[in-house]
Amino acid sequence: MISCIIIDDEPLAAQLLSSYAEKVEGLDMLGVFHNPLTALAFLKESKVDVVFLDIQMPELSGTQLAKIIEPNIEIIFTTAYPEFAVEGFELKALDYLVKPISFIRFLDAINRYKSLQQNKENKEDSPKDFLFIKSEYRLQKINTNDVLFLQGNGDYCNVVCADKKVMTLEKLNSFENRLSSKQFIRVHKSYIVALDKIEYIEKKRIKIEDHMIPIGLTYEKSLSRIIQ
Repeated sequence: MISCIIIDDEPLAAQLLSSYAEKVEGLDMLGVFHNPLTALAFLKESKVDVVFLDIQMPELSGTQLAKIIEPNIEIIFTTAYPEFAVEGFELKALDYLVKPISFIRFLDAINRYKSLQQNKENKEDSPKDFLFIKSEYRLQKINTNDVLFLQGNGDYCNVVCADKKVMTLEKLNSFENRLSSKQFIRVHKSYIVALDKIEYIEKKRIKIEDHMIPIGLTYEKSLSRIIQ
């Protein structure tokens, strides 16, 4: 399933996109937001793959919002003003839809996302067995096979191994993009765990060595699909 939301202060435009989403199999529309600040709060607490984002909005424009949305979330801009296209692509948007948006054009954007994910999965067929992380004033090499889990805490993250814990000022979301989905899975807004290090799961908690890690409600389904 591809999870997505719509952020557009024009109710009719948002309703049209929502009706398109209902016609696409495998597309899970989590919400429609007319206020960008409300949408931003939702994004911080929920796992979202794609955001359909209007550019011209009060309080916070779409381009301003795009700069603070987590980089693992793909953005598809929607606007009635084609002159904003250059700025949209400079922000590395996945696509740029000009209103009025046809269903065919909407579907094309979704297919572009699917192709992007397929390319990422193909690259992960031979995942790296190490990564370098910024720790203090150096780049620390970590063998991914040694990692038990990663714990995010605001603007920094702890990479926990069997014999050490390394703190880095990188955010947890940046590791979600770098680590292979065949080896690691996000189970909570603050935790990514190594699948082969899981000893057991009970009462919405994961046991890894001496650690009990909570499973967030948003991530239960994705974890269930992996372990079943």
